[in-house]
Amino acid sequence: MSEGIKDHSELSEAAAQSRASVLRSRAESYVALSRHDAAIADLTEAIALAPDNARAWRLRGESHRVTERYEAALEDFGEALRLEPDSAYALGSRGQTYAAMGRLDEAMDDFEHALTLSPDSLWILEAKADALVDLDRLDDALAEHSKIIALNEELAYSWVARGDLYQRMQLYPEAVDDYTRALEADADYVRALSRRGEALRMMDRYEEALTDLNRALELEPGNDRALGSRGAVLSELGDNEAALKDLDAAIELDPEYVWAFRVRGEILQELDRHEEAISDFTRALHLDFGD
Repeated sequence: MSEGIKDHSELSEAAAQSRASVLRSRAESYVALSRHDAAIADLTEAIALAPDNARAWRLRGESHRVTERYEAALEDFGEALRLEPDSAYALGSRGQTYAAMGRLDEAMDDFEHALTLSPDSLWILEAKADALVDLDRLDDALAEHSKIIALNEELAYSWVARGDLYQRMQLYPEAVDDYTRALEADADYVRALSRRGEALRMMDRYEEALTDLNRALELEPGNDRALGSRGAVLSELGDNEAALKDLDAAIELDPEYVWAFRVRGEILQELDRHEEAISDFTRALHLDFGD
C-alpha cells in the first residue's frame, strides 16, 4: 500500500465506494483551487478504494499534467481510457500531455479522435490548433481558429488567439481586425490592446499603436510586453528618452526579455552609446543562443 494511503480493508464494499465518491468530489474542488497535490492525494486513495472508476483516473491524470508530471499523467489517462474508451475529455487531456512532451503526432491522433466524439469542444479545438502551430502547419491552425470563432463569436479570447496567429504569419491587417473584434466584446482586454498596438506598430501606424499601448498600460502598468512595444513605438516617434525608460522598465520586470534587449541596444547604438549597446546585444545573444 502506498505511503499516506489509509488502510480501509475493514470497510464494506458499499462504505469503500461511498468514501471514494466523497474523495473524488473533494479532489474536484482542490483542482478548481489549483491545489493539485492535495487532489492527487485524495484521488490516489479513491483509486485504491475503487480502482474501476474512470473519473478518478482522469482527474488525477489532469492534476499530473498541470503539474508537469507527464509520464504519470499518460499512465492515468491510459487507464481512464481503458475503462472509458470514448471519453473525449481523457483523449483531449492526453493529447495536451503528448503536446507538452513534444510528441505532436500522438497528440494530433488524440485530438482528432476526441473531436469525432465531441466536435464542438472549444478547448480541444484550441489544443489542436496549438499543436498545428508547433507542427508549423499554420494554415491548418488558422482553419481551426476559424471553427472556434464560428462556434461562439462572443468569446474575446478566441478572436485574440486567431489574431496572434495572424500576427505570427505577418498578416497584420487581419490581426488588427481580430483584436478589434475582441475589444468589441471586452473593451478592457489588455492583451488585445497590447497585441493590436504591436500589430499597428508593424504597419507603421505609430500614433494609433501608442493609443492602444497607453490604454493597456493604464489597465496593467506592469505589463512588460506592452512596455517593450511602447518603447519601440516611442523610438519610432523620435522620443528615445521615453523609449529607454519603457524598455528599462520592461527588462526590470523580465530580465530575460530578449526582444527588449535588442531594441534597447539599437536605440543606444543610434545614440552613440556603443558600450551599453554592446552589453545589450551580448545579453540578447546569450539569452537566445547561449553565447
